[in-house]
Order: sequence, then structure tokens, then C-alpha cells
Amino acid sequence: MAFIRKRGKKFSVIYRIKDENGKERQTSETFSTQKDAERRQKEIEYKMAIGKFEVPKCTILEELIEEYVKIYGHDKWGVSTYAGNISLINNYILPTIGKVKLSSINTHFMEKYYKDLLEMPAVKSSKNMDGTGTITESTVNEIHKILRSAFRQAVKWDLMEKNPAVDATVPKVKTQERAIWTAEMLMQALDACDNKMLKIAFHLAFTATLRIGELLGLTWDEMDISEEAIANNRSYVIISKQVERVSRDAVEALNSKEIILIFPTSKKNNKTVRVLKTPKTDSSTRKVYIPKSVAQCLVELKAEQDEIKEALGNEYQDYNLVMATTFGLPIGDSYLRNKMQDIIDELGLPDVVFHSLRHTSVTYKLKLSGGDIKAVQGDSGHAQADMVTEVYGHIIDEDRRKNAEMMENAFYNKENLNPQMKGSEESSNMIAVPEGVDAELLMKVLGNPEMAALLTSLAKTMKV
Repeated sequence: MAFIRKRGKKFSVIYRIKDENGKERQTSETFSTQKDAERRQKEIEYKMAIGKFEVPKCTILEELIEEYVKIYGHDKWGVSTYAGNISLINNYILPTIGKVKLSSINTHFMEKYYKDLLEMPAVKSSKNMDGTGTITESTVNEIHKILRSAFRQAVKWDLMEKNPAVDATVPKVKTQERAIWTAEMLMQALDACDNKMLKIAFHLAFTATLRIGELLGLTWDEMDISEEAIANNRSYVIISKQVERVSRDAVEALNSKEIILIFPTSKKNNKTVRVLKTPKTDSSTRKVYIPKSVAQCLVELKAEQDEIKEALGNEYQDYNLVMATTFGLPIGDSYLRNKMQDIIDELGLPDVVFHSLRHTSVTYKLKLSGGDIKAVQGDSGHAQADMVTEVYGHIIDEDRRKNAEMMENAFYNKENLNPQMKGSEESSNMIAVPEGVDAELLMKVLGNPEMAALLTSLAKTMKV
């Protein structure tokens, strides 16, 4: 038995089939009009009744992508990933190579396709407002990830013998190191900030190492800012949700379990909706201890919110959010970014994005802890410890620049032309601490097993 379900502006004919192992599963075929879908529904039901129905096999890339999205994408992708991937598929994959036969696609074809993409115009977007830009290396890499995954499924389904994207050379992404604020710069911004919500956002992003969506998704029920907790220095927040603006079509297509609720909107024709959702990965859910000063700021904010709730009564839409508007709805990420930009312009600080505060947080915590990577990873919610060390790279650079400064003073300024490497038994067991270096912090760094492993790894890979 087949039935029709409307998905956005399209119509899907849904029916059940048996795979090569005899296991029953649901599949579907999508059509642009209801009339075409009804015609196909009758055809399927008739052929099933007489025992002559055969599941159509994918022969061209367009058919494979359609099957891939239905079977794999709907099950594996979250709403944000779904929206992004569908956009890439519809803008760059289907219009260019959608009609190519799977049998014609090999590694050479893929490499030529990637090279051709770099010369094609990019669709209009927030990064290409006037539509005059070309497709970037970064976008090509994202397209490659989709196709590599789709071909992997095709091999698994016996539709292709080999994945042509695995060995294909992909254009190298030109990475640009983003500037971050130092702790001193953040202190400047906090001193100049007269916006209550931005100041709270600064404190939480820095001390709890939060992404902006996690910050906006904090709720009062998942923290301990009691008098006892503050007095005993054990105040904490739990990060288990995030606020995000996502495609309405993606929400309707996936009926995703990750979405906790959809916030109301005043514009019915909006293509996006703001949602409260669970984090992307399990490691993102975490408990982070916060300083007393930040906990006290939260206590004061909670008291102000309670007064507003009492004054507004039923007009206040209570979602228990920390970062809430006067009427209880989530504060928009663009609001915080714009207010932060005002501070940057006013003080002449480095023009950084809000996410850079998370990097400032990781950097500062690594320095304070003497390089305790595991502890910092627990706060940041990174899936792997080596993701933290990537952020740590510029701290190592600071020490290497210090080496050059010491060489200048010792050799060129002739302050220490003959540094002693050997001496008495007592002195040979001692470490000379350069002027201006915190000896206690240095000993913590050298005594940390993870830091020792990191420095050993860096020593092997760095070319001096």
C-alpha cells in the first residue's frame, strides 16, 4: 500500500519494500505536483498487486542524491546540517552534474569538477551580497564532503563499485588566522560596556567557554548560584541546550528529535524559525564551574527578571531563559554581535567576532592551569583534546618569540655570550628561570604530563 505526504511544496509517494536481505523498510519518491504523485501512487499499487513492482535503481547522480537524502540525510542530519547540505545540493551539485551517469563518474571526473567549480559564480548570500563572487575553496570542500558521503552509501548499496571522491584531490582551503582579544582587551570592553545583557554575555562566554548559541540557550533551572554555592566557590552552569535560527523547511522535513521547542514569530512568511535544541554532540553537554563574581552577576539578573515577570504577568512569555528580552523571548545573536561591534568601534579594539571570546577563554584557562588540556577540554566541550591544542598553538608562538628576545639580549647585546650548560651537581639539577617568567607557573607546566606530551609532539613536528 502506498500513500502520499506533502513536504513543503513537493509531494512524496511513500511505500514499503524488502531489501536484498528480506528486511522491510520504508522508501519514497518525490514529485513536484500532486497529480504526478497520484499517478505514481496508482502505478505502484497496481504493480504491487500483480507482483510486478520493481524498485527503481539509481542510474544518474540526481537519483542517487535523492535516495541519499531520503535514507541517509533524514536519519543522520540535524536541522542546520540538513538546510546547509540541501542548499549546496540544489545550488551547485544538481544543476551542474545531476544528470551525469554514475558509471561515468571516476576520480578524474571529480577532480575536474572541483576545479571547474572554482570558476563558477556563487549564489547570492550574506557573504556574496551582490552575487559577483565565485565559489570558494571552502565551499568546494563542503560539496566534496556531501558527495564523498553519498558515494560511500552508493557503494554500500551496490550501486557503484568504488567511491570516486575518496582519492580525489580537493582544492586547499586558504585559512586565515583570526585575531582574538587578550584578557586585557576583554577587561577594557567590560569596563566600557553599559549594556546589561552584553556584559553578562561577555562574562559567560569568557568564563564558561560558551558558543553563542549555548549562551542564548542557558536556563535558570540548570545552574547553581545559591548563596551556599557562591560562598564555597562551587557555582556552576550546565550547558545542555542552544538557541539557533534554522530553516523552516528543514524543521518540517525532518521532524527532528533534537528540537525541544519552536519559539513564536510575528512574521508568518519567515523562511526561518528560532528554536531551542539539544547540542550537536554529546561532548557539548557539560557542567562548567564559574567564578563568584559571575555567579553574583547572574543572581542580580535573576532578581531583575523576577521583578519584570511580576509586573508583566501573563504578558511575559516565560521560557526560563537567562538571556531573555523584556517579554521573555530569546535575545537574538545579531543583537549581541551589533552591540559588541559598537564597543569595538568605540574603543578601537581588534575587530573580532563574538566566537573569538571562546578562543580567548581557552587561551586564558590553558595559561592559568599550566596547560591542563583535559580540564580545559571539559569546559569547552571539544570532542577531542587535539582540538584544544589547535587553539593552543599561538601560545607556543608567544614562547618562541620570547626565545628570539632572549637571543637578542644574550648574544647581540652581549649580556650572556657564554651561557653555562654545566656546573656543580646542585646547579645542574636547577632550571634557570628567565626574568619576567612566573617560576611557579613554569613548574606546573613542566610537571603536567599532558603538556609534556604536547611539547614532545610539537618538538617532533616543528621545523626550526
